[in-house]
Parts: sequence; structure tokens; C-alpha cells
Amino acid sequence: MPAGLLPIIYLAFISLGLPDSALGSAWPVMGPSLGAGLSWVGIVTMIISAGTIVSSLMSVRVVDRFGTGRVTAVSVALTALAMLGFSLAREFWQILLLAIPYGLGAGAVDAALNAFVAVHYKSQHMSWLHCMWGVGASGGPMIMGACLGFGTWGDGFRALGFLQLAVVVVLTVSLPLWRDRTLPKGSGGEGGASAPGRRSRRELLRTDGVVAVLVSFFCYCALESTCGNWASSYCTLAAGVSAETAAMWASLFYIGITVGRLVSGFLSFKISDAGMIRLGQVLVAAGIALIVLPWDGTVLIAGLVLVGLGCAPIYPSIIHATPARFGDDVALELTGMQMAFAYVGSLAMSPLFGAIAQAVDISLYPAYLAVLLVVMVIAAEKVNRATRARVRCAH
Repeated sequence: MPAGLLPIIYLAFISLGLPDSALGSAWPVMGPSLGAGLSWVGIVTMIISAGTIVSSLMSVRVVDRFGTGRVTAVSVALTALAMLGFSLAREFWQILLLAIPYGLGAGAVDAALNAFVAVHYKSQHMSWLHCMWGVGASGGPMIMGACLGFGTWGDGFRALGFLQLAVVVVLTVSLPLWRDRTLPKGSGGEGGASAPGRRSRRELLRTDGVVAVLVSFFCYCALESTCGNWASSYCTLAAGVSAETAAMWASLFYIGITVGRLVSGFLSFKISDAGMIRLGQVLVAAGIALIVLPWDGTVLIAGLVLVGLGCAPIYPSIIHATPARFGDDVALELTGMQMAFAYVGSLAMSPLFGAIAQAVDISLYPAYLAVLLVVMVIAAEKVNRATRARVRCAH
């Protein structure tokens, strides 16, 4: 791969993270100005998630036709136009319409770049790629907050839109660097079998370990989203922490993920993808155990940080291991399927816990996380067994 391409891929992932937290940051001001209720932002995020699921599942055909570089550039352009559209919106229905290109663009670039890096780069770059997403996700609310300080939420989305357009320019200029315009179609990965072309989705689902890796990814993303979305409420309602303090403590979970992915990149020089996943699961288990302990500020903070640090290597390691486990020829297809399961997990399981917390008790938060972790571990170990069996057969 050209030496200058990796920083451009990192830049694209920063741009992917930039708008992710901006909508939530702006909504307390944005919603009333649009005549929308506080809970209506959930409708917007559901449309965005639906778009990401659709584009993730379609990514293999689109990338095969146009190449990763072009798909990335067009996808970022779609999110840029959505941000600029948000800045001009005056009615809630306009936001709903603009959420469609936003979701389609985000899902396509996510699946395309994850598969591209998994095939062409080493494990540490996958960890650092997702660290770059954390940089963008942290920067988006800062930009929105600064714009709200001296202007309006429209100014915030306008700034994000222009930043995204600048990234589109860089991606367009870099198109000659994307030497491999499509991912391999017939080469087997490490331990994977060669194939004359891409296997169908139905054939993939019959491959030993594929359903297990999808379940594992679903549970991971469900755990991450539930932990992040409900940490503040749990600290306030169950631990008696003030709302302001709880919000600060909850942010430590995301800081743990971002810092953890930076560190994971260095650890991956010595530890395999499967080892990184197991290490993450152990840290998540330790973090949940601390959250369960009798509440003390330091212990609760340590628990949230540990869960964040544990989450850090799991997502990038599962994605990076895909070509080695199942073959380069299915890397993009499986990555798109994993992205779709990720979005479904985030979309379904966090609101499900909200319903449980309202109907029963929010103190079930650590137990809910523990159940997701146990199912994830069982599924992940089934994938490891299938991979070992495939390698033995290949030899």
C-alpha cells in the first residue's frame, strides 16, 4: 500500500466520528427550535441507523463496482451534505429526510474502510483507525459547543459540513493512491479456502463460525451502547451521584475506549487478534465487577474506565481477524454483515434495557451488561474453535 494512504484513511475515520455525537449535543436547543420534543431525536437516530444497516449490507456490490476510494469519497460527501442540510433545516420533517443520506453515507464508509484496512494493513492500524473515530466523536461535541457559545446549532452543523467537504477534497485528490480498487475475490485468507468468486450471503451463513462471529459482534455493540447510554442514569438513580457529576463520569467510559484503542495498537504487535479480544473481555468483566461492588466514587469510576478499556480492542480485533478467519474473498461481505449486526445490536438492546429499567429497576444495569458479555464470550470462543478446525483441515 502507498505510504501516504494510511493517514488519509485515518482522516476519513475522524470525519466519520465528527457528526456522531453532534446531534445529541445540539438537540436540547435544536429540538425546541424545530418544534420537536426531547425524545424525538430517537426517531432521527433510528432512521440514521436504518440507513447504515442498508448501506453496510450493500457495500460489497458498491465497492466492487466503484472501488474503496471512490465509495469513501462519495460517502463522506453524503454526510457533508446532510450536515449542511441540517444547518438550513427549519422543520423537523426536513431533519428526518436528511437523516437518510447521513445514514447511507456513514454505513458505506464504515464497512468499506474497515474491510480495506483488515485486508491490507496489520492489526495495530485497525486499533488506531478506531481510535481516530474516537477523536472525531470527541471533537464533534466540542465544535458544536463552541458554535452554540457564540452562534446557533445551525452554525455548528455548518462547520461540521465544511470540515467534511474538506475531507472529501483530500479523498478525491488521493484517488490515484487507492491502487487496489476492489478487495480480493478469489484469494483465501490465512487458513481460509480459495474460492472462484465471492460466496453468497446464504453460503457464508452456513460457514462454520460465521453465525457465531455475528452474534459476538451483536453482543459487543449492544454492551458498548448500553454501557455508554445508561452510565449517567445509573450513576444518578442507583448510586445517588448528582446529574452533573454523573455526566462527567459517564464520559470516562468513552475516554477509556479512545485511550484503550491507542494502547491496543501497540499491544497488537505482540498479541494476536484472538488474544486481544480475550484481554478486552477480561477487562470488561473486571469493570462490571467493580460497578457491582458497594458504591464508592472511586470504585464506580474505575469500573466505567475498565469497561471502556476492555471494549477498546474487541471491535477492531474482530474486524481485523475476519480475512484470516474466513478468507480475503469474503472480507468485505462479512464486514458489511458485521456492521449491520453492530447497528442492530446498538439500536435494539440499549432501548430494551431502558424498558427493563423503567419496568423493574435501573440497578439491573451491571447484570444486563454481564449477560451480554457472557453470550459474547461463548460466541467468540466458538469462532476460535471453528478457526482452529479450519486451519487443521487446510494443513
